[in-house]
Amino acid sequence: MQAYEFYAMPRNGVIPMPEQYAGKFTKRIKVILLEQTSEAVDYNEQKRTDFLSPISIDTRGWKFDKEEANER
Repeated sequence: MQAYEFYAMPRNGVIPMPEQYAGKFTKRIKVILLEQTSEAVDYNEQKRTDFLSPISIDTRGWKFDKEEANER
């Protein structure tokens, strides 16, 4: 079984399917609904990668000694 995840807002009792999945399903599918309880973030406006932003740390000048780290 393959899982696909997307966020949608029901319209008149119908859940719109993203375009990338429109012609993908030709057989019966199983649908599981999870209601979003927090309205703090509008997932329809953000891409999923927005949650995984990289952390920038300036490591210039840091001394790293592998042997010393392994002793801990």
